[in-house]
Amino acid sequence: MQKEQFAVIGMGRFGTSIAKKLHEAGQEVMGIDINADEVEDAELFITHGAVADTTEKATLKSIGISNFDCVIVAIGSNMQASILTVLLLNELGIKKIIAKALNELHGQVLEKVGADWIVYPDKDMGERVAHQLLSPNVLNFIELSNEYSIEEIKIPSSMGGKSLQDLSIRATYHLNVIAVMSHDEVTISPTPDHIMNDGDILIVIGKKSDLSAFSNIE
Repeated sequence: MQKEQFAVIGMGRFGTSIAKKLHEAGQEVMGIDINADEVEDAELFITHGAVADTTEKATLKSIGISNFDCVIVAIGSNMQASILTVLLLNELGIKKIIAKALNELHGQVLEKVGADWIVYPDKDMGERVAHQLLSPNVLNFIELSNEYSIEEIKIPSSMGGKSLQDLSIRATYHLNVIAVMSHDEVTISPTPDHIMNDGDILIVIGKKSDLSAFSNIE
């Protein structure tokens, strides 16, 4: 991954978790919050820290916000502050603005004032938990559209010892296998003669209805 410069505004739990992941990946991350304690608590996970009120354009300019490739607005419960911050970032010409929304209406406003990508942490986590409760064999998933997803599915014990060709996953279940995870090893684009072991995880892409049917095989 090419090194980029990120700024995270709002160093609560959500903002700090994003900053930590970016920092661990070797990216330049500035953490910004109006609360000095929040910035101090996150200092291990950021390259630089700034205590600033991001609802003031002059303040954003003074911390050099225009130098960042992407700004994540992770402000917590203060909708007014998050909306005004996104508006100012847009006016300052930030290339990519990602914003946390508390609800659909908040998200719509953020989009109108310039956010490129709206994130709904509570909604997304709720859907993820419900999905995994309904399909226990699904360990993770990425929703590509209303119809298609990529899912990590633990194979049932009945498939252990069989090859992908034997299982005929594409023909029988209308799914495409992208990779196979076995313990700490990942096989990308496995061949038809790849033998599955009990406990292996398939990474598959397909229609949600087909994925649901496959994930519930015993």
